[in-house]
Amino acid sequence: MTRVTTFNSPLLLGFDHLERVLEQISKTSSEGYPPYNIEQIGSDRLRITLAVAGFSIGDLSIIVEDNQLAIRGRKPEETADRVFLHRGIAARQFQRHFVLAEGIEVTGATLDNGLLHVDLKKRLPEQAVRTISIQNGAAAGAAGGGDQSVTVERASGA
Repeated sequence: MTRVTTFNSPLLLGFDHLERVLEQISKTSSEGYPPYNIEQIGSDRLRITLAVAGFSIGDLSIIVEDNQLAIRGRKPEETADRVFLHRGIAARQFQRHFVLAEGIEVTGATLDNGLLHVDLKKRLPEQAVRTISIQNGAAAGAAGGGDQSVTVERASGA
């Protein structure tokens, strides 16, 4: 069976990782708990803020794995001696996942007045100009493949 892909153009080489990212995004939960904001706080900085009222630092965990940021909250089991007449404050466990682009790194997290702030920074990629030398095919084949030389020059500006 032939697999139909989003990036099936022969001109898009090496973009299969984007397809995996899109699959990750489609699998993430669309549940609205806990609510969150994403804001830009500088030209190269972002902040994710989650409303986690009732959670302490020990109840929360933040993990980055394979460019995926996972924020989890788990409250310890409550004692049975509490009787609620009405329970409207959500304190259930949660998982929020965010797919991070290459070059985005988590720089820190703070918990302040029921808000969990996760700070991110965009690393600007170095731009390089590469000159690839071309070898004669007949001479390269006779010499066992020949040398491949690549010159890398750093782009100025940026």
